[in-house]
Amino acid sequence: MIRMMGVDDTIETGRTGIELLDDPLLNKGTAFTEEERDAFELHGLLPPHVGSLEQQVTRRLRALRACDNPLERYAFLRDLQDINETLFYALLVGHAAELLPLVYTPTVGEGCQRFSEIWRRPRGLFLSYPNRDRIASILASPRLDRVRVIVVSDGERILGLGDQGTGGMGIPIGKLSLYTACAGIHPERTLPIFLDVGTDNQERLADPLYVGWRSPRVRGAEYDAFVAEFVAAVHRRWPDVLLQWEDFANHNAGRLLDIYRDRLCSFNDDIQGTAAVAAGTLLSAIAVTGVPLSEQRVAIVGAGSAGCGIADLLLRAMIDAGVPEPAARRRFFAVDRDGLLVDDMPGLRHAQRPFARARDELAGWQLEQPGAIGLLDVARNARPTVLIGVSGQPGAFSEAAVRMLASQVERPVIFPLSNPTSRAEATPEDLMRWTEGRALIGTGSPFPPVLWAGRQVPIAQTNNSYIFPGVGLGVLAVGARRVTDAMFMAAARSLATLSPARSDPHAPLLPPVGELRSVALTVAAAVARQAQADGVADPCSDEELQRRLRAEMWAPVYRPYRRVR
Repeated sequence: MIRMMGVDDTIETGRTGIELLDDPLLNKGTAFTEEERDAFELHGLLPPHVGSLEQQVTRRLRALRACDNPLERYAFLRDLQDINETLFYALLVGHAAELLPLVYTPTVGEGCQRFSEIWRRPRGLFLSYPNRDRIASILASPRLDRVRVIVVSDGERILGLGDQGTGGMGIPIGKLSLYTACAGIHPERTLPIFLDVGTDNQERLADPLYVGWRSPRVRGAEYDAFVAEFVAAVHRRWPDVLLQWEDFANHNAGRLLDIYRDRLCSFNDDIQGTAAVAAGTLLSAIAVTGVPLSEQRVAIVGAGSAGCGIADLLLRAMIDAGVPEPAARRRFFAVDRDGLLVDDMPGLRHAQRPFARARDELAGWQLEQPGAIGLLDVARNARPTVLIGVSGQPGAFSEAAVRMLASQVERPVIFPLSNPTSRAEATPEDLMRWTEGRALIGTGSPFPPVLWAGRQVPIAQTNNSYIFPGVGLGVLAVGARRVTDAMFMAAARSLATLSPARSDPHAPLLPPVGELRSVALTVAAAVARQAQADGVADPCSDEELQRRLRAEMWAPVYRPYRRVR
């Protein structure tokens, strides 16, 4: 157990020798001082050179860049995280623009697909269905006493890649790395958890190296009982924990959120975080186009949990802007695999019904062909000003549909948000060409600038990393008891205030990735104030709030150690 004398003060520990060096939260490698080497019996275990964190960062960065491909770099960084967390986060914070795409999207997708192949050391907890009677005892370990934030997944819908079984653990690990890198949540307070209920991915089941439970997915009542036992055990162990649901399939994501959001301080990042970053980026784009939110018409391709979450948050924003709810609903056009959602479609899910159009509203539409109403039909007849993709289907934004949209809108706003890069609905380069350089673009994964008309046009990475770290920081700072929808609206609005495009229409819609730590602080303050306004956190002064926020933010620097016996 680590005992800190203060966030930036001396750390007391009784661990010595190899035991100390093997603890990634305590290991300083060659940066242990001579005095610490004396006290903790490290002489002979380390080379005699006493180095610094800066030297170690330089050494690791050089080795990282020598790796042959992104997956090798991903594995390199995972190993470093398991060896020395302070060094890992110092590297990540200092080189965020270069390393975040390796730690998270897009490289994390391949990391999940090949998780069993590159498996080395355990991180977090794997709660498998055969061990369902042991959940409470697994969570009881004293080393988990300081946990404040949990990210949990069951691996059924990993990014746009589908069921990856236990490989889905790469997502909670990656998300929590961003909680620490972007919002400063101490790594000892974070816990990735994977609910291993089997997999229906036959490639994983046939792989002799697969490290997960070899069984078809548990579903129905047995699945629900397993999740219920997990939530109950978590609540007993950590009554005030923040739990983030991550990459659950559409048929479970919204349902589980509805069941547990009032029992546990929790949210679903795919639904609420994606909605907030899309809303924040759209508000930033509005500052460039000059077309108010009340006049926007929004087409969303992919009417799953993320798409419906985006529509729901934008609907509330329109209503707040003064549009009556029935009129606001008529400004949304949700397109799924069977085309535009229409109220007489069989099998509409609960979350989809509010955004399904009445069949009689479409009577005058000119259609390419009878039957399903596709995106091109929507572009021609609905004349949307905003196009958002969360379908996971590359090419879902066809050239014909985008050109049709651009022919009717001066500055179309287009967000292909699906991750990883291979699943994006269109590339920024194509979108710029199809709109003659007029589109305002945001993407879920990082893309390089596009050369257009002799200048480099930067592409905003409309990624949830702009939202969820700040949400977590704000929740912890004021001890919020629940996460409300209004807190995500506050996060979106605060993000929009940071848009470089507000002062320069040629600038990106969102701040650079290298500024995510300051972005998280701004978002956290807005989220915390909204939590207080919603009555789910106790009030405090602005000065006290800023003090709490900064007190929660850990910095990856080496601190002096004192041995306790």
